[in-house]
Amino acid sequence: MVKQVVYRLTAEGYTSIEIDDLISYGTLGLIDAIEKFDPAKNVKFETYAVLRIRGAIIDGLRKQDWFPRSLRQKSRQIGETIDTIERKTGRPAKDEEIARHLNISVDQLRKTMGDIHTFSVVSLDEQIYETVKSQKILSRDSDNPEKIAHRNEIKKILANAIDELQDNEKMIISLYYYDELTLKEIGKLLGVSESRVSQLHTRALLKLKNRLNMIRNDLLEGETI
Repeated sequence: MVKQVVYRLTAEGYTSIEIDDLISYGTLGLIDAIEKFDPAKNVKFETYAVLRIRGAIIDGLRKQDWFPRSLRQKSRQIGETIDTIERKTGRPAKDEEIARHLNISVDQLRKTMGDIHTFSVVSLDEQIYETVKSQKILSRDSDNPEKIAHRNEIKKILANAIDELQDNEKMIISLYYYDELTLKEIGKLLGVSESRVSQLHTRALLKLKNRLNMIRNDLLEGETI
């Protein structure tokens, strides 16, 4: 179970993070899940455990600051470029356009998107958490009507953002988050390489992160007003 979560976060040959370290973090999450699991809540242990494992891995990566500044910078540059192109053209950005804008080759772009895959997954997760936290949706009274409305609005906007992705990106998002397949399993299903799945997934995540950033800014502006 731990290895399944780890292999969903990484693409073979496209991570500078030690797999053994991720497995260690995930194992701590599994132990935590075993200790805290409550059968009375009518939730499958596997479902609960996977969330704990994933959370422990992401927390471990954050605390150890595994992602170098250069990787963060590349992620930001590609994300901003995608946003600029799509705002200008009104359609999904093509790899060739992104590469030309960054003055690099398409092969370099795709390799970089593979390199930043794990960071993109963790970063989007963090972005969602920060957006929710900015509206205090995680507070104890999070079941009041106003906070429920905020939660539903964020879900709706995210769903619309996913719907605006290219078909292959939407398919990968669905297989990754809903069917919980690894990148390798998705590649076999779609008939493409694991590295290509990693690249397409990264591109989709960067688009979603851009949209979430806009949502968060709008919510903060609303609070100010």
